[in-house]
Amino acid sequence: MLRRFYAEDRIPLDESRVRRGLEQLLADAALGAALFAEVEGERVGYLVLGWCFSIEQGGRHVLVDELYLEPAARGRGLGGALLAAACDWARGQGAEVARLEVNRHNPRAKALYLRHGFRDDDRDILSLAFAGDGA
Repeated sequence: MLRRFYAEDRIPLDESRVRRGLEQLLADAALGAALFAEVEGERVGYLVLGWCFSIEQGGRHVLVDELYLEPAARGRGLGGALLAAACDWARGQGAEVARLEVNRHNPRAKALYLRHGFRDDDRDILSLAFAGDGA
């Protein structure tokens, strides 16, 4: 599913980097969590949460890092159910804020997030990869 998500959302897939991140998350529950959507015992989607820190956000907060549903599973409320479960998990872990990124070319995803209480902070996300450290 991860490969299909990256291809569909036009995210360059650096397999070794993504594998490293996934292995860290699965090995250390203090980093976040992975939740899954299932239909009739088959996984049809996932959501990944990771912990972050921001003075502006009051300290430790959670990032909804990835949310993907198989195309055939969309439009049935599963994305909203995953978001609700993620927010319940985060609140239960003491988070006061959940944040996420959404690509501009994905208005359907943005509409889902807005329907579930997320707001557009009218900001741009900028990244800097550090050369030579595997980033």
